[in-house]
Amino acid sequence: MSVADVTIRRADRADLLTVVRIERACFSDPWPHDAFERLLDEPAFLVAERSGAVAGFVVADRTPNHGRDIGHVKDLAVRPDARGEGIGRTLLRSALARLRATGVAVVRLEVREGNDTARSLYADEGFEPIRRVGGYYRDGEDALVLVVDLAEWADGEGPGGGARSGGDDDTKTR
Repeated sequence: MSVADVTIRRADRADLLTVVRIERACFSDPWPHDAFERLLDEPAFLVAERSGAVAGFVVADRTPNHGRDIGHVKDLAVRPDARGEGIGRTLLRSALARLRATGVAVVRLEVREGNDTARSLYADEGFEPIRRVGGYYRDGEDALVLVVDLAEWADGEGPGGGARSGGDDDTKTR
């Protein structure tokens, strides 16, 4: 299957159990069900559906900030058996586009310093590191805080690729 066989849509309550299962399969310190439930109404809580099953998800929200709203990609994961097909990249681009449509100017996220696959995906999409946070994760690993300006992202090679094409990307990206 390919990314062309995937539908991106807003997550709904019926998706939460599957989202939690993917979360547990991808992360050593998974979010609990109620964390996802609280974020269900966020503008970019999206799922990737393939053959009637959820293959991945992204959770991103928006915070008003004096006319220059800030988005935050909080979580992004693809089922282990569905990685390497562009689903993670498609979810990320869909979330960025939705955030931009709601007035978000800049998006930030945290990524494990050692997660080279995720860091490569984010770099391909124009995210740049602004700082390191020591001991951010429960296991003591540092996080890198990355940001992207959505106007530049959209004017550059936003949705659809362009020069920001990269290889397969899909992995856990927190």
